[in-house]
Amino acid sequence: MATRKFVLSRAEVEELLAAFRTCRNGDTKIRYQAIRLYGQGYEVKEILAICNCCHRSLMAWCQAYRHRGIAALVDQRKGGNSAKIAVPQIEQLTRQLHQYTPAQLLGNEQCTGPGDGALWNVTDVAALLKREYGVVFTSVNSYYNLLARCNMTYQRPAKQYKSQYVSKLMTFEEGLEKKTA
Repeated sequence: MATRKFVLSRAEVEELLAAFRTCRNGDTKIRYQAIRLYGQGYEVKEILAICNCCHRSLMAWCQAYRHRGIAALVDQRKGGNSAKIAVPQIEQLTRQLHQYTPAQLLGNEQCTGPGDGALWNVTDVAALLKREYGVVFTSVNSYYNLLARCNMTYQRPAKQYKSQYVSKLMTFEEGLEKKTA
């Protein structure tokens, strides 16, 4: 069995413990604790169970701590989303989509949906976003999500019963009419 080369001094353990106690970020606290436990000789299985992390993350944190110190364990993620369109723009887009047809905003030539530009579709919304806001999404799902945020629903055609046996259908319907009468 290989001996562990990563061993912390008493001062390093105290530094990690103090940082753990004062830290408010949960992800950073987990890193401090994992490094402290690993450096004090706890078994890796125990550390993974206590900190709920994977072996690869633990080793990456150890390496970062060795090379750059305690500052390397601070969570660097910024949070938030990378929205391409701001909330006021979404509100304006919502008003446009509900108030105007694609033909009115884009012109009949650029409308791709059925009904001579009477109903919005993803292609028409994409053209409007590109022209008005300079926004192009890489995923079609982003357009669907945007339309949902704009309270837009898509229309489904009514289901129609298409039977190849019209004569049997007529006989069946006549039978129903006789029973109900």
